[in-house]
Amino acid sequence: MSQQYDLGSAVGYQEEDQPVSWNQRDLLIYGVGIGAKHNDFAIVNELDKSWSPFPTYPVVLPFKGTNQDVVNFRQLMTGGKRAPGLPKFDPNRGVHGSQSIEILKPLPPVSGPGWKVKKRIVAVSENKSGIILENESTLVDPQGTPYAKLYSGSFNLGAKATGTNYSKRIAGPPQAKQPPKDRKPDWVVHDQTSVAQAVAYRLSGDYNELHINPAIGQAAGFGGVILHGLATFGFAARAIVSAVGGGDPSSLRLFGVRFTAPVKPGDAIETSIWEIGPASAPGHEGETEVAFVTKNVATGKVCLGAGVAYVKKAEKSKL
Repeated sequence: MSQQYDLGSAVGYQEEDQPVSWNQRDLLIYGVGIGAKHNDFAIVNELDKSWSPFPTYPVVLPFKGTNQDVVNFRQLMTGGKRAPGLPKFDPNRGVHGSQSIEILKPLPPVSGPGWKVKKRIVAVSENKSGIILENESTLVDPQGTPYAKLYSGSFNLGAKATGTNYSKRIAGPPQAKQPPKDRKPDWVVHDQTSVAQAVAYRLSGDYNELHINPAIGQAAGFGGVILHGLATFGFAARAIVSAVGGGDPSSLRLFGVRFTAPVKPGDAIETSIWEIGPASAPGHEGETEVAFVTKNVATGKVCLGAGVAYVKKAEKSKL
């Protein structure tokens, strides 16, 4: 195949800033979407003294924007300018491959106007199966102060540019360490998704029909509706907050995964967590690094792999 695309020219491309906003109701809806229970007051009861915005909430903002109504998902995915050097991708063959979030400052309960997500492409690679794009998104307040930094990888199945193996990167999140093979997990957290989990989670902004219309899931080879990967992401974050952080949402400072297998609404999941040691990344002094994997109990497959989190460990973490 002739090299009609210059993938390297896409790396560093700065997209237009995206205005975003949220209120307490949005935060409560997100909490329900990621499986918070009736007595998880630190997540679902804004009147409780323990309550604070759940730290992974910013992952929904690129979907939600400033909308307080439903979002046209297809228009969201196909709108906007295409970065230089990239082929046109089929939105029906895009897979969310990885996601991380680093919390730089605690979120306020209500954004007010003027908040933005600043986006740029930080990595691109091509192999025989398709093209992987990695984006960096930074949530900033009206004064430009960063509150969260997110990295998201998307795998575009079947996409071709040069027809050869290629990779270029200028930034990325901390990488997970392998869970120790010589000892059992320090914590294991079991959880149960609801058959209506995707119905609840989509209200935070991701209205992809794959998660609500069984026919779409059948056509995509999933056998019906599957749960949003970012909902499972939130379930695992809750598990680590509960087990390692003593139930305090503000204990979670960094969280990242690779999406490795789907979860269907109603499936049980299990998160196994290993303490690695003190977090070594700058700005995370006094935090504990953990490695984790989340398994779909129904299928036996790992649905979230290469898990890494930095947590302010509670004095008496739940075992």
